[in-house]
Amino acid sequence: MASDYYDIVKYPLSTEKAIGMLKSSNGLMFVVDKNATKKEIKIAIEGVFKKKVKYVNTKLHIDGRKIAYIIFPQDTNAMDIATQLGIM
Repeated sequence: MASDYYDIVKYPLSTEKAIGMLKSSNGLMFVVDKNATKKEIKIAIEGVFKKKVKYVNTKLHIDGRKIAYIIFPQDTNAMDIATQLGIM
């Protein structure tokens, strides 16, 4: 099942907007599989990082990628996850 998580969650984004979201909203941005639903993305993120997710928003980028905006509850520090990923 863990390999399925990595089929859904491709890689994190470390753009200026993503870093701003990390600091202001306690959230991270990931490129995800285009066919994944918000519920599947939430389950995959929780499975990979063993942290609860507050909610997920998605958008299709002009280049065809699907971007997921992952917001974590206040008791979870997204900065710790970003550090674990090597973004910060």
